[in-house]
Amino acid sequence: MDKVIIADNLSLSYSNNETIINKVNFSINSGSFIFITGASGSGKSTLLKSMYGALKPKEGSLVVGGVELRGVSGSKLNFLRKHIGIVFQDYKLVKEWTIEKNIMLPLIINGYEKTVTQNQVDSLLKHVRLKHQAGKYPLELSGGEQQRVAMARALSHNPILILADEPTGNLDDYSSQLIWNLLEGANTQLKTTVIVVTHHIPETMNIEYKHFHIEYGSIHEVN
Repeated sequence: MDKVIIADNLSLSYSNNETIINKVNFSINSGSFIFITGASGSGKSTLLKSMYGALKPKEGSLVVGGVELRGVSGSKLNFLRKHIGIVFQDYKLVKEWTIEKNIMLPLIINGYEKTVTQNQVDSLLKHVRLKHQAGKYPLELSGGEQQRVAMARALSHNPILILADEPTGNLDDYSSQLIWNLLEGANTQLKTTVIVVTHHIPETMNIEYKHFHIEYGSIHEVN
């Protein structure tokens, strides 16, 4: 089975002083569903940031989708990001754009035709049950609705990898369950690799998954 992520002796740090992730080794198979847990400040979000190139490795190697991220060029990083969907805890929607246009963004960046873009966005809006909100702006929606828009945006360009940082951390039960269903569907139906940072793995998961836990800068698999 192909490895979508390979970390070899990987260390991560925001400064020269404190190493947050220290010489870890792990790999993630293409098409798998991964939960990453750990206490607040343990480095969960730091590790996720490194996977889309927002934080470069301090030492060692991190290969994502065949791209080595230590010393990666801007053009290679942009190419990789075209194949990644990211779901942030604080949504990161463009406030001046409608819901519809926010979901279109990755499709526009990836050069999809207008009709394909519109069809994909219409389909996703129905999928996240927000078709009736298409012309509204992010701040006119609830937090749960904004996260569902962010989820639709992450899925829009059929990425090979979805990275989700506490995607249900601030949400009501209805929106939380919808997000989990969407992530499960992406994994089982589209064979997308899904990596979720969370404090709490939901008991309602109906799929096989792996669980990595971060503690004291180390990462280990929980059986």
